Amino acid sequence: MGNVLGPAAPRAPRRGEPLGSPGSFDELHRQCKEVFPQQMEGVKLIVTKTLSSHFQVTHTVHMSTLGPSSYHFNATFVGDRQLGPTETHQAKFVTWQFDGEYRGDDCTATLTLGNPDLLGESVILVAHFLQSVTSRLVLGGEMVYHRRPGEEGAILTLAGKYTALKWVATLNVGYGGAHASYYHRANEQVQVGVELEANTRLQDTTFAFGYQLNLPQANMVFRGERGAVPAPGTPGAGRALTPSPPPGLLDSNWSVGGVLEKKLPPLPVTLALGAFLNHWKNRFHCGFSVIVG
Repeated sequence: MGNVLGPAAPRAPRRGEPLGSPGSFDELHRQCKEVFPQQMEGVKLIVTKTLSSHFQVTHTVHMSTLGPSSYHFNATFVGDRQLGPTETHQAKFVTWQFDGEYRGDDCTATLTLGNPDLLGESVILVAHFLQSVTSRLVLGGEMVYHRRPGEEGAILTLAGKYTALKWVATLNVGYGGAHASYYHRANEQVQVGVELEANTRLQDTTFAFGYQLNLPQANMVFRGERGAVPAPGTPGAGRALTPSPPPGLLDSNWSVGGVLEKKLPPLPVTLALGAFLNHWKNRFHCGFSVIVG
């Protein structure tokens, strides 16, 4: 008998791979920054206590040889929806900041309103938006608008991030300059990161290279850095720079540093020893910290 059913109907196309959340704009360079060591000086004790799934407190005692010793207390509340005012005390002035964030399945939008003053007609507005174009590519931008009596302006920055199996490349380009980073995981033990920052206003370009070595059997992590070297041919080459690098990194020429961390299981204690050397200024300092929690 012949085939009375005829040719089989074509299969329905498969649904595309889920795009996933792009994360927040401030975390675009996070994987690369985590490779670099944090600057250490003096002796520091950090005690963190989680009181609930939403509330956490931190006590920090810092005994410094370069400046006055200090104690800081920090309380953090994390809810399912973060939308509300935040009051920040710094020195002798108070700043008010209102944050709102929306996270969809494949996009993130954030709006920050700082120091709103209707009578003085001054405000700072920061808007972020990220969209997952594919499962690996994220595109978005940032707009910063400020207004005060006699002055008004806006700065637009475009951003892109590509995530592969073992590496991540990120680029921010705007009127104020550019920030590029590259993160690569060589294997389970070795990770490297490279950062390039260009500031058009200061006419400075800096380059930094960092790496992280994990020794899981010894419960140890080592982070090293060759940081903030002016790119050849830029106006900043051959003199000290004052860019705005990520917190915890050295901001001078020809600087190297490293931090060795040792965990002490089953205790929730981590010991860290760091040393940093600035060849240009011939300055060396080291630090030791104990982290509990």
